[in-house]
Amino acid sequence: MDSTSTSVGGLIVGVIAIVGLWRVFTKAGLPGWGAIIPLYNIYLLMKVAGRPGWWVVLYLIPIVNIIVHLIVSMDVARNFGKSKVFGVVGLWLFNVIGFLILGFGDARYVGERGVAGTGNMAAAY
Repeated sequence: MDSTSTSVGGLIVGVIAIVGLWRVFTKAGLPGWGAIIPLYNIYLLMKVAGRPGWWVVLYLIPIVNIIVHLIVSMDVARNFGKSKVFGVVGLWLFNVIGFLILGFGDARYVGERGVAGTGNMAAAY
C-alpha cells in the first residue's frame, strides 16, 4: 500500500469522525461547526460530558489523556442515556463509529448526568 492511498483513507476516516461529532454537538445544543476546530472540539466534548472546560489541558498530558478520554467517553454515553459499556467500547475504543451511532441514531441528549436516578432525567421531558 502506498502513502497516497493511506493518506486518502485517513482523510476519509477523519471526515466521517467530524460528521459524527458534529451531529453529537448539535444534538447537545452546541455549535456543530466546533467539531472542525482543534482543541475547541475537545472543549465542546467536555461540555457534552458535563466536565469543566479546563479538562482540555489534561488531554495534552501523555498517558493522562488516555484515562481522561475514558472518563469523558463514559460521561458522554451517560448523558445520551447509554451505558458505560457503550462509552468504553463505542466512544473510547471505536470512537468514529460510536459518535456516528450517537449522532445519527435515536439517542437523545438528556443533559448532564442524564441517567435515571440522578435527578436531571426529568429535564429531558
